[in-house]
Amino acid sequence: MAQCQTSANTNRSGDTVTASRFDIVTLNSARTNELSKFWAELLGLQEIEREDGDRWILLGDANGGRTIGFQRGEHVAGSIHIDLSCSTDDFPNERERILRLGAVETRPMRSEPYGLIANFADVDGNLFDLCAYFTAD
Repeated sequence: MAQCQTSANTNRSGDTVTASRFDIVTLNSARTNELSKFWAELLGLQEIEREDGDRWILLGDANGGRTIGFQRGEHVAGSIHIDLSCSTDDFPNERERILRLGAVETRPMRSEPYGLIANFADVDGNLFDLCAYFTAD
């Protein structure tokens, strides 16, 4: 049986806050195969775990680090929001690549005081943004 890591999270003052740590984001979907392929392609991840056909799919990085999971279950569109980032130089091409993968742009791309932003919905309706933050040179 696997054991939980026991070191505690602390706040900025060094006070113990909780023993729980963030693990992964899991999205519920009736279409776990399609949704996991979309996010794998978008983020350059690979499938590292699968259970009961398509009931549970976990994506990870090249080192096997867990990142995002997909669980067959009731999906409520818009119940989560994910932010992605890239450089301002990469923003136009990355925006186009996301659209080619099947995402739908939910608002026109725009420039805000902090950077460029494009708002999307993935193939299951989950909302996410692509942000390219301006840097002070």
